[in-house]
Amino acid sequence: MEQKNIIEYSKEHEFKDHPSVKGLQIIEDKNNFPISWLNQQGYCEYQLYLEHVKGIRTPSTPEMTHGSAVHQQLEDIFKQDATPTTLPEAVETSKEKAIMSRECFVVSPSYGIRGYIDEIRMKPDEIVIIDDKPGRTPYQSTMNQVRAYCLAYKDMVGDERKIKAALRERGTENLFWIEIFTPDVEKEIEYTIKRMHRLFDGTKPFMPTKNPKKCHSCRFKHDCEHAQ
Repeated sequence: MEQKNIIEYSKEHEFKDHPSVKGLQIIEDKNNFPISWLNQQGYCEYQLYLEHVKGIRTPSTPEMTHGSAVHQQLEDIFKQDATPTTLPEAVETSKEKAIMSRECFVVSPSYGIRGYIDEIRMKPDEIVIIDDKPGRTPYQSTMNQVRAYCLAYKDMVGDERKIKAALRERGTENLFWIEIFTPDVEKEIEYTIKRMHRLFDGTKPFMPTKNPKKCHSCRFKHDCEHAQ
């Protein structure tokens, strides 16, 4: 599969930082959050409050540091053989032959989400959007994250091809979970994204996890009044 390094996109959006929520941006007059936050939301919404609203900082865990290192290594290897291109060119090329890219940026001002897809495989008959994760368990939070990448890609590009969401064991080629991005799945992730926006605009409360095992391993446990 031909490797393409997408370095230019069809449209540049002006943005400004949200005045009180760290990491939240305002794009086209609407709050816009990183898609990776959906993973954190599925683990414990109150983590989002502690980190991004209260601004509490914690050291990176060994798992986070290792994951970042592996991710960067894969990106460096990819760039050695990849041909630079633009997103519109990649989309058109892939209608004739299969290509793949890494770190593909997607943004949807209408849904208020943005992020970088770990790997995208564009084929004449389908688009496969892959997110790398440690382990082999498809948690609801990680499934929601890759579904949101699919939603942002579809909204940004307007591609009519079938879209598949996939989770891959980091550092391997093992796709341990894959699904077709159907209209029903699209509605489900839209609902979750709407809840996220209600958290940040103050119309919904950040709910802490009820799982004491999550609290025990949480890096915010010493700063959280709900820690069990």
